[in-house]
Amino acid sequence: MATYRDSSPTADAELEARIAVVLERIRPALRSDGGDIELLGVNASGEVRVRLHGACVGCPSSAITLTVGIERNLKESIAEVTSVVCV
Repeated sequence: MATYRDSSPTADAELEARIAVVLERIRPALRSDGGDIELLGVNASGEVRVRLHGACVGCPSSAITLTVGIERNLKESIAEVTSVVCV
C-alpha cells in the first residue's frame, strides 16, 4: 500500500489502517456483486486513492458506489478524509 503523505510514517500507517477498517466493512457488499476494492494510499490533503476490481470495473453504477458508498462512509468515519479517487 503506497502512502504519499507529508507527515510521519507512523501517522500515515495509522491513518491507512483506519481507512482499511472502513473498507473492510464495505468490501462484502462489493464482493456480493462480483467486485472488490484496493487501497492505494492517501495524500497530505486527505485524498484517498483506490482501485476497483472485478465487476466494479466498467460498471455504470461504480461512480455512485464510489461517492455514495465508499466516500460517504470514509468521510463519516475518518475526519482526515476529504475525497476518494478511483485510479
